[in-house]
Amino acid sequence: MTDTEAYAVVVFREEGSWQVGVLPEVLTEDLDGLVAAVRQQPGENGSFALVDVADEFFVVVRVQMGRVRLLLSDVTAAVAWDLAAQVLEALGLDVPGEDDLEDVWPVGDLGVFEDLGLDEMELGAILSDVDAYADEMLSALARRLGFADAYERVVDALVD
Repeated sequence: MTDTEAYAVVVFREEGSWQVGVLPEVLTEDLDGLVAAVRQQPGENGSFALVDVADEFFVVVRVQMGRVRLLLSDVTAAVAWDLAAQVLEALGLDVPGEDDLEDVWPVGDLGVFEDLGLDEMELGAILSDVDAYADEMLSALARRLGFADAYERVVDALVD
């Protein structure tokens, strides 16, 4: 799908300080391109991309010591959105069928941020807030990991 309000940012730590930058909008529909863009970034603990697609769902792409780690906030997004379907394919999972669209659940690596102090249970709690939009979940994630100010500054400039 195109013409959505989607954005992608790249996040990494350099010399102990969080850096947040904008990625090209075309990458919000291209998992391989996202992985390639994240691989090019520096970072003491690897770098990662946060992608918000129409506030419906988000994707985390983290490259750490050459290893690609993926998280999709809502498996049902793969029915309607190319990027979500690409994540499922990369994870070796099938797109949910019509009967499986009632329940929203994340797929992928819930431990993607454990080394940064955010364990699976806490990330799961952020993801299980059914009343929160994707942008709100990403803001909560940024707050918890300690780069909320830089993240909000970049995102506010993107969506205004």
